Amino acid sequence: MENSFSPYLTFSRDEWAALRNSEPLTLTEDEIQNLKGIDDELSMQEVEEIYLPLSRLLSYYVNARNSRQAVLMKFLNLQKQKIPFIIGIAGSVSVGKSTTARVLQALLSRWKEHTRVSLVTTDGFLYPNAVLESKGIMQKKGFPISYDIKRLLQFVTDIKSGKPEVRAPKYSHLIYDIIPGDETLIQLPDILILEGLNVLQSGMDYPSEKPRKFVSDYVDFSIYVDAEECLLEKWYVSRFMKFRKGAFADKKSYFYNYSLLSEKEAEKVAHSIWREVNRKNLRKNILPTRERASLILHKGENHGVNSVRLRK
Repeated sequence: MENSFSPYLTFSRDEWAALRNSEPLTLTEDEIQNLKGIDDELSMQEVEEIYLPLSRLLSYYVNARNSRQAVLMKFLNLQKQKIPFIIGIAGSVSVGKSTTARVLQALLSRWKEHTRVSLVTTDGFLYPNAVLESKGIMQKKGFPISYDIKRLLQFVTDIKSGKPEVRAPKYSHLIYDIIPGDETLIQLPDILILEGLNVLQSGMDYPSEKPRKFVSDYVDFSIYVDAEECLLEKWYVSRFMKFRKGAFADKKSYFYNYSLLSEKEAEKVAHSIWREVNRKNLRKNILPTRERASLILHKGENHGVNSVRLRK
């Protein structure tokens, strides 16, 4: 572990794994396989060495926040109010944020306290395609400008206000759009995991109508899933090619035409989309938020985490 003049402590994989401290594994091999993404690698060893220590750390943070909340209510002579603990997960397209979110949800929900853990992705807060097209920013989908940031901020504000029921819009990767009239009902969970490209972005990332408050203002603990750019492109292309033979082949899919391309043509398109859209968004809007995270999981080949940085 490095302990230099840095706001972060840096741990090798082995150093981080040692912090598991006998935290029990509550997931089976089959459950772990069901949690991984279409092009993500997730082994029992990865869960034991990376996610169990993280689960243990999060238990301390949640307990500390709850104790602080109880002290505040006692000082104010008010009845204790349940306020969800929000975990934000950010990172590039194809880095495996969704897998990280699902693994944490599964582990945290099995704490002995029978914790209720909800998971919401910020994809649901993208503007509908019709709005993006009317604004002429369809090619900027995923960039800060493509999100209904006011609605997202209202959502996290309501969660942190202890509102009994809060609704989040749903997004379909099949139709590549918001599902009209379909919402996820969030009913005062103990923990909310909020996963998305823009979880750590600030006002400077929004070119117009800059918000005065940010999603990260309401996040209690944030995680940035990191990897080298060359690996991100490799994983994106690999995932694209697998989707081409799977979800893209569904005639309802927004990307159906890609399934009709030859393998060589499809690979060329995937690299082009990565470089012209996702890489630009990564460099300009996503990567600059990395140092705002409470913890950074850095991945190497095969999606395995090889180092962890924890803010002091």
